[in-house]
This record gives sequence, structure tokens and C-alpha cells, in this order.
Amino acid sequence: MSVPFMEALAQHDIDGASREIGARVPEWMADELQNFLRMRLGQLSRDPTTRRWLGRAMVLADESGDKRVVGSIGFHGPPDAKGRVEIGYSVDPPHRRQGFAREAIRAMLDWAHREHGITTFIASISPDNEPSLRLASRFGFVQVGEQMDVIDGLELVFETRWPPAEGAWGGR
Repeated sequence: MSVPFMEALAQHDIDGASREIGARVPEWMADELQNFLRMRLGQLSRDPTTRRWLGRAMVLADESGDKRVVGSIGFHGPPDAKGRVEIGYSVDPPHRRQGFAREAIRAMLDWAHREHGITTFIASISPDNEPSLRLASRFGFVQVGEQMDVIDGLELVFETRWPPAEGAWGGR
């Protein structure tokens, strides 16, 4: 997600965001990502080098070449003092449970490992978000704690190592 894309989305300029990314942006995205956009644009104004770690749009192209944003994914920032990064994602409700989050998570973990040597990943998930809890378990995430998020409330904190050992939890 470029800064102009995020700024357009933060201003609820769906047409401008769509032009910037070259894909139709769903109406829900501006409202759904307001907290994300405020935090990430603030991070970027303080340190533009964090951009590579932050949000990416999940773009789906159909047979006719029409492109639409079906979700977002990214890390919460660069690696922490222990060399870990936290992943977060959201998928447009009509596109959920079709494998988009799974494919995007795998791509992000692979990218961070291949390009930056990251081997430990964190995910914070609401205890009542069963689909995300199941998805996290598919990537070997195990609960290591819980935290209270000022926006999202109680979150369970999970951690995994990547890449998975050959044969571990059916990985790779």
C-alpha cells in the first residue's frame, strides 16, 4: 500500500484509492481500516523505511483482467528487539474462506524469511474469531499469552517459527 493509497482510503476517497492501486477498492475498507491507517500513516511519517513491513492489498484479478481488492495483510512494523514480526490481515466478507488469507500469509512469511531472515512470527487474535484461530493453527501458531488491545479488546497472542520443519504439522 503506497502512502497516497492509504491517505485516499483514510479520507474515504474510494475512487482515488482505486485509481492509486489500479484495482476496485470495496466500500467497507475505508471504515474497516481507519485505526490501521491512522497508526500506519503515523509510523510512516516518523520513519518512512518501515513501509516495506506494513500493509499490502490482496488484489484479485478475474479472467477479464478486472482487478479488485479482496483484503489486506501486513506486519505491524519492523522486527522487534527479539527479531520477531507480528502479522495481521483482513479479508472482504464475500471472499472469506476461499484461501486468500492462507495464500497471503504464506507469501508474507516466506518473504520476511527469505529477504530478512525472520524466523519467528506473532499473531494476535480475538478469542472468538474461530476462522482466524483455525488458520493460525494451520501455520503452526501456538498460544504464548494474551493481551488487552485498546481497540480490539482481549487478544490471544500466538507465535510460530518459519519455515516449518519438514513434516511439521503438514507444513510446506
